[in-house]
Amino acid sequence: MLVSMAACLFIIVSQQLSSMSFGTQSELQVDPLRLIEAVTSGVAFLAAGIIFTSDGEVKTTTTGASMWLAGAIGLACGSGQMPLAAIATVLVVIVMVLLRVVERWMGTH
Repeated sequence: MLVSMAACLFIIVSQQLSSMSFGTQSELQVDPLRLIEAVTSGVAFLAAGIIFTSDGEVKTTTTGASMWLAGAIGLACGSGQMPLAAIATVLVVIVMVLLRVVERWMGTH
């Protein structure tokens, strides 16, 4: 759920950035869509590094997915999409709380 929400947020932010004016083609110094590529690959590298196995069980996948989503929310904030970032943050908190309730109910945590 968190990874799919992050991917959705990355696409929405990239659509917003691609429609923004950054000057004429000759004045353009930075490709704004490369910012998204840099954040996604950098944060994905860090998130993958935090996932590990212990006694044959995969641990901290939620932490890794949360890191990727934090990168997406940061990009939304940086591109001026504060309402979108706020909605994503609220949805993440709801998902995390509901997952914790379900885990406790099932007795897996």
